[in-house]
Amino acid sequence: QLQLVESRGGLVQSGGSLRLSCVATGGSLELFQVGWFRQAPGKGREGVSCIGSAAVAIHYGDSVKNRFTISRNKNNNTIWLQMDSLKPEDTGVYYCAADQNRHCTANLSPDDYRYWGQGTQVTVSS
Repeated sequence: QLQLVESRGGLVQSGGSLRLSCVATGGSLELFQVGWFRQAPGKGREGVSCIGSAAVAIHYGDSVKNRFTISRNKNNNTIWLQMDSLKPEDTGVYYCAADQNRHCTANLSPDDYRYWGQGTQVTVSS
């Protein structure tokens, strides 16, 4: 059974940077699309970014474009999310998710992902 584990998030000041990783165990991510999602208190789950299995398809949510960068290393079975120029509105629980049967698209829909990590808290102070 594929399991996803996010790295520890943390508290960062506005304008700062943070890098999250998502590590897969129990299987390979080689043929999986992987996405990052986040959820702020009282809000629904928002698509942040996704990357296709060949790292050709990459999409970002409008609120993080030009600030976040997603990447993957197939050999290490790891996906990274580099977050720069962080804002207080980036605060939330960040989840990585994976699916083998769907494609990374601009829709960034949580419904397209079968496997989910437990989530990690990111807090950006003003």
